[in-house]
Amino acid sequence: MAVLNDEQVMLRDMAREWANNESPVTAFRRLRAAAPPERFDADAWSAIGQMGWAGIVVPEEHGGSAFGWLSLGLVLEQLGRTLTASPLASTASAAAAIAMGTSEEAKAEWLPRIAAGEIVATLAVDEGPVHATMVMKTRVADGRLTGEKAFVAEGDSAQAFVVAADDGLYLVAGAEGVTRSPRQMADSRSHAAVRFDAAPALRLGGPELTAAVVDRATAALTAEMLGMAEAAFAQTNDFLKTRVQFGQQLSTFQALQHRMAKMFTELELMRSVVEGALEAIDAGRSDIDQAVSLAKATASDTLKLVTREMVQLHGGIGVTDEYDAGFYIKRAAVLETMWGSAAYHRDRFARLNGY
Repeated sequence: MAVLNDEQVMLRDMAREWANNESPVTAFRRLRAAAPPERFDADAWSAIGQMGWAGIVVPEEHGGSAFGWLSLGLVLEQLGRTLTASPLASTASAAAAIAMGTSEEAKAEWLPRIAAGEIVATLAVDEGPVHATMVMKTRVADGRLTGEKAFVAEGDSAQAFVVAADDGLYLVAGAEGVTRSPRQMADSRSHAAVRFDAAPALRLGGPELTAAVVDRATAALTAEMLGMAEAAFAQTNDFLKTRVQFGQQLSTFQALQHRMAKMFTELELMRSVVEGALEAIDAGRSDIDQAVSLAKATASDTLKLVTREMVQLHGGIGVTDEYDAGFYIKRAAVLETMWGSAAYHRDRFARLNGY
């Protein structure tokens, strides 16, 4: 478990209090029913910007706090607990791409607006249903980008896209040459296929920047997954302690205790590797790629285990819309595949270690 400084503890507690009071799971349920085009609560996003969370990984000279990836992860973990529909992870990852890139023009124009929570930005990388960055069909000629990205989180509302092409990352902003096709996903969140037809593009960096940014986006995602897994475990534990069957609380049955103990140990391991990946990024270590793949593989397996056990241990009511278990398992199904499945990252981890 990471050792937090006083500022990080305050940030974590603030995020937890805000998520519990202002963005509980009931808020997501209302959002799902309302189904706004952007698939997130604009007022909540504005509040996140006002609290400075959108600028956690933005350099201070561009209006951010440069508080680091572990700090961002603490916030995303708390938002994940309550299934808060927010573009924070996508926008922060896009901001990191701009900040790490070579375009001073992009930094000056976009980073202050991102840090203030004024806009939504996102990464547009994958061109098919399976995460793959080795071969890109997207091309850039004479400053114009052409290609299609199959699954873009926050693609419905983003004002700026950081797009992966065959020779690196580019920034595409504005509506010219951009066509969005919303996708209806199980988690009721924003996902879109985005087509770029000779869209004006500003170069940010080469393929090495693409790899670095995808690693950071993946690490941020695992923080949300950690929060979801913790909440799913806690809700299941509370249910077993209150539900009576055959005249006994379910928590007294040894077989169920074993299943809960298994989840608890897996959650502790998950926290260790997720926080380890975020700390590796903050420290600029040489093994960031390995730490991220270890975190994503572990997070995918653990979240899958905990959300499925949540449904199973709630019994018949676990599959009803009245209970929250379905929200967690549906969101988990999407996040398990985003930025690479557990199998993808186990294979990547092995290749990085020479196997």
